[in-house]
Amino acid sequence: MADGGRRERRAFIGSFTAAGGPGVLTAALDEDSGALRVLSSVDSVPDPSYLALSPAGDMLYAVSETAEGAVAAYRVKGDKPELAGPPVPVDGSGPTHLCVQAGHVLTANYGSGSVSAVPLRADGSLEGAASGVLQHSGSGPHILRQQGPHAHQVQPDPSGRWAVSVDLGTDSVRVCALRDGTLEVHHEIALRPGSGPRHLAFHPDGEHAYVVNELAPTVTVCRWDAADGTLRPVGETPVLPVAPDGDAYPSGIVVSPDGRFVWTATRGQDVLSVLAADADELRPVITVPCGGNWPRALALDPSGRFLYVANERSGDVTWFALDPDTGTPRRGGSIEAPAASCVVFD
Repeated sequence: MADGGRRERRAFIGSFTAAGGPGVLTAALDEDSGALRVLSSVDSVPDPSYLALSPAGDMLYAVSETAEGAVAAYRVKGDKPELAGPPVPVDGSGPTHLCVQAGHVLTANYGSGSVSAVPLRADGSLEGAASGVLQHSGSGPHILRQQGPHAHQVQPDPSGRWAVSVDLGTDSVRVCALRDGTLEVHHEIALRPGSGPRHLAFHPDGEHAYVVNELAPTVTVCRWDAADGTLRPVGETPVLPVAPDGDAYPSGIVVSPDGRFVWTATRGQDVLSVLAADADELRPVITVPCGGNWPRALALDPSGRFLYVANERSGDVTWFALDPDTGTPRRGGSIEAPAASCVVFD
């Protein structure tokens, strides 16, 4: 317990067990300094690379990023999550992302290029295997990376009405409705061919969204209409001062709670980029070292004052204090987290 009997906030860190990761690692968060302190780890599921909490924070869900593809549920108790039943298959290969929406866990399956819906029981545990699978189709011009669909992310929009899936292989974003446990495509948005969209983050105004592109070191700015469930690209901004000769591999993207800044990570350069947000435009501010090697994912603490980087290849999670005026990250410290792949906070 923190001072005054207040429970410490927790950070949950996913990792690749096949690369030596500990599974799901739990850390305590010092809300004043942003520092993390490791509490425990649990390795009951192979390659729990991405995590998501239930709205109440009492359940933690993890993909198992394997060829077979599965999802697991944990009860959040004390300092160590407890597995709430065996993992269940998602009927898709290589799930890389998941979210909770309308009584289901949705998984984006990179290998098979699909999105699965897994039903939940009233207590938050997994009811069974996927109730529905939405198979993406299409390809892109990148010979090695876009021969077919590769769903990389799925998340609810701010209204909770729509599920939005981002597909690197088809250069598109799909807006879907979840009906009777099955996802149905409402609208598919084409992005620039060869851009390779990876992750999308919504602006707090609920009217804009930003898509970080893995195959081109850029962010696509979009207008979002929740009433119609439509996404419209309006511009594209580079995340690096100079484009490299080869692939740069941008990865994570987060938006400040006040909507003034956007941060991205680029693995091939081991950097964080700060972009100032102004309506339909993004303006590059500064690029700084990420504090490690191969920054796979970014997260903000609940206050929005600290930025966390899961550095996969150097095996750490590094935190940065954020300048409120410029958005510039200032390194605070790090904890060891082998093969780290994501960070979420309760």
